[in-house]
Amino acid sequence: METLTAIEWIPACYIDDVPENGGVCMRHGDEQIAIYNFSRRNEWYATQNLCPHKQQMALSRGMIGSAGDTCEPKVACPFHKKTFSLLTGECLNGDDYQIKTYPVKVEDGKVYVGIALE
Repeated sequence: METLTAIEWIPACYIDDVPENGGVCMRHGDEQIAIYNFSRRNEWYATQNLCPHKQQMALSRGMIGSAGDTCEPKVACPFHKKTFSLLTGECLNGDDYQIKTYPVKVEDGKVYVGIALE
């Protein structure tokens, strides 16, 4: 059975603030959230900005692309090239790392990130 979680949609930025096929970072409370405009796929994603490998706030500056036969969207840390699924947060290098992912919606030229209410 699927568990439904209440989400608060936080205004993050304008779509023009995010480079095509790139990312930016926003702060929400104590968290830094990376937002990605994967324009080649016409999709938007958001993850934590902290790379768990070396504890660096860097994922928003990482390279985005697709992995494997399934063309799963991914981001690579710009420092050590650990790659993470933009869908699940799973480390695609086979390492035991995980990043947090967030839902994203775009409305009226603005980008919103969904934060789960506790």
